[in-house]
Amino acid sequence: MSSIEHIRPPACVAEAESLRAFLDYHRTTLARKCAGLDDAALREASVPPSPLTLLGLVRHMTEVERHWFRRVLAGESTAGPLYYSDADPDGDFSLSEHDTREAAFAAWEAEVAACREAARGRSLDDLSAAPRHRGDHVDLRWIYLHMIEEYARHNGHADLIRERIDGATGE
Repeated sequence: MSSIEHIRPPACVAEAESLRAFLDYHRTTLARKCAGLDDAALREASVPPSPLTLLGLVRHMTEVERHWFRRVLAGESTAGPLYYSDADPDGDFSLSEHDTREAAFAAWEAEVAACREAARGRSLDDLSAAPRHRGDHVDLRWIYLHMIEEYARHNGHADLIRERIDGATGE
């Protein structure tokens, strides 16, 4: 399905390295699910009337990365939403013919890089600079675990969408 290298997380490493590796594994899985598809295929809805698309998932994960690592962990108040708003809370999934693979992946890759930088040098026990929406602070370990769960769930969606588009299955 893809020429993107899929490196499995190491079996016996320290906790922080293991969490980072599993998160990167899931990030790569999403990229592999989208590999080789053009803009039209990436905008194909899973099961109409659901608006869920591979391109929407990439945009959504861009927002999720941005929220947890930049706004919550690092406390960057200027890292506002890229795709959604109060008027369109599902804007990351709302696509037009002008939304492209190139733009979505550029934003996602830039966000992943910024998120790696936000986490660099921090201990898993370090608390977030800002509270999550429930008002409590979380540690970096919680954010990594949440992000792994978020990617794993959406990669399951991506697997089904990709199979519907062209029959491709697998990691």
